[in-house]
Amino acid sequence: MNRMGSMDVELRQLRCLLAVVEEGTFTDAAIDLQISQAAVSRNIAALEQGLGVRLVERTTRSVGLTPSGERVLAKARRILALLGDLEREARAGTGKVRIGYAWSALGEHTTEFQRRWATTFPTTELQLIRSNSPTAGLADGTTDFAILRRLPEAAAVEHVRIGAEKRYCAMSSDDPLAPRRSVTLAQIAERPVAMDLRTGSTTLELWPEHGRPPEVIAIHDVDDWLTVIGSGAARGITGGSTAHQYRRRGVVYRPVRDAPPVPVYAAWSKKDPPRNREEVVGLMAGLYE
Repeated sequence: MNRMGSMDVELRQLRCLLAVVEEGTFTDAAIDLQISQAAVSRNIAALEQGLGVRLVERTTRSVGLTPSGERVLAKARRILALLGDLEREARAGTGKVRIGYAWSALGEHTTEFQRRWATTFPTTELQLIRSNSPTAGLADGTTDFAILRRLPEAAAVEHVRIGAEKRYCAMSSDDPLAPRRSVTLAQIAERPVAMDLRTGSTTLELWPEHGRPPEVIAIHDVDDWLTVIGSGAARGITGGSTAHQYRRRGVVYRPVRDAPPVPVYAAWSKKDPPRNREEVVGLMAGLYE
């Protein structure tokens, strides 16, 4: 019989279990962990084999936990939280701050932010990390701060608004709207719109109920978004930071003149707030003044 103390249980397996529960499906768990769905399934199966009990009940529409799964999940949360504490303690003396972002960092302000950081925190290394998850890495402890343009639901994060960005429509260069200097929401909604429903800043609520696009094409990250838009299959709406940071042949950006701006937030974990957060947030906010 396998025992919990043996090497049959690995941290990656516990992370997969937690992701499946939090995301609701194996597919979304794979997206969150940035691994394949098959890898998630293998890790869950290995965890069940290692513990000798079934943890997950799979149906065609949902994923649930068995009573044993509920107990293991509670322990897994504690183990991963302790590991996060250990990592943060170890980093405390390394002089490194990691700032995550889902789609784009600070857009046109990114280079200036890096320069100001070097002046303000000369002994602290800055790492900008792309993490396409609702908390941009805060939830799993891989980042210390996050730049968010969409606040996560039911996540233990604190945030403060640091600025706003004008919205742009991304379209293929041969789109009928491409010759225009600016476009409207109604014009954009004449064709399907590509959206990242997990981390993107665009939702259907941007349009009135009876003026919404005929179809939403769900994508998983900015690369998928650009690929779909470049093919002409859809248009997209995003903040100015994406328009500045992601240029691709065959894709053009036009200002959306009747859309509200995209709010930009700095966020961090409520449970373990980072040091110097007031100074870091102030440095970010100063870029938008």
